[in-house]
Amino acid sequence: MATINSSQKERTKHVGTLGIVVSKKYTGLGLGKVLMKDLIEWAKQNGLTKKISLVTNETNTVAIELYKKLGFEVEGLLKKDNFINGNYNNSIIMGLLL
Repeated sequence: MATINSSQKERTKHVGTLGIVVSKKYTGLGLGKVLMKDLIEWAKQNGLTKKISLVTNETNTVAIELYKKLGFEVEGLLKKDNFINGNYNNSIIMGLLL
């Protein structure tokens, strides 16, 4: 599943928030990269989106490397932002200017 959602507020509707999930059963097949490229291309052509942002777990190094290869840059760190398997983890905010 892959989506880009934007706010309806005038001041932020140019920023699309990306969400992507690939079932563990299908990881490592390049599906995430294909979905990301399609979403980025769609955003470039929709006439509204000027930036794509995303948030990911700091431990999700495979995804972070993919995002960097596609041009995303680290914009910030949210400390102890999520709780997974009994541990607090940091989240990384990333952005891609179109």
